[in-house]
Amino acid sequence: MIADYIDQFIMFCAGLWMSAVGFGLLAFPIQANPGQPTWLEHLVKHFKWMGPLLVVIAIVLAVAK
Repeated sequence: MIADYIDQFIMFCAGLWMSAVGFGLLAFPIQANPGQPTWLEHLVKHFKWMGPLLVVIAIVLAVAK
């Protein structure tokens, strides 16, 4: 029973982490050095919508089971 929801639990936790990083509640573990491309900052900005989307997908999949 619990083993059926492990994937959704992992997705839910990853979505919470991505949301927290995207909204600035947690720091991203890799800091960009000055002079590096800004792809890392651009990626973290996407976490604002990818994190909540991942949480919603995990909830929908858990309810669908």
